[in-house]
Amino acid sequence: MTELDHHHWMNRAIELAEKCPRVEGAFSVGAVIVGSDGVEISYGYSRETDPKVHAEESALDKLDADDPRLAQATIYSTLEPCSERATKTRPPCTDRILRAGIPRVVIAWREPSTFVAECVGVEKLQQEGVQVVELADLADAAMAMNRHLDLS
Repeated sequence: MTELDHHHWMNRAIELAEKCPRVEGAFSVGAVIVGSDGVEISYGYSRETDPKVHAEESALDKLDADDPRLAQATIYSTLEPCSERATKTRPPCTDRILRAGIPRVVIAWREPSTFVAECVGVEKLQQEGVQVVELADLADAAMAMNRHLDLS
């Protein structure tokens, strides 16, 4: 796997998060899937295709589930992937990432307890051998479009 410019790709994800329709009941998140060759494979953002779609879900939905590039890809998400969903008919983003076989996840900030008491997306991914990188220096930029929410 070539070394990717994490800050470049997270800034791309932040740009996507800024496109999200703003709502009171959900975070605005952007996600980018990048291949081992440093080329963008897919992207998504919250509410891109429907009011309930998450950023990672939107990016993964644009690809075949068995796309061989996913086995060496990195997914950049402005927010920790969810470990549970209010909509029980949709799997959490952590489950989708694990099923896709993506070996590395880069986030800017961890999900606060605004909507889920305790998100364990990072822990769940790490337990399954996924490398998780947190870019705390970009957390403020990734949170900017969510300041209207309680981020405690």
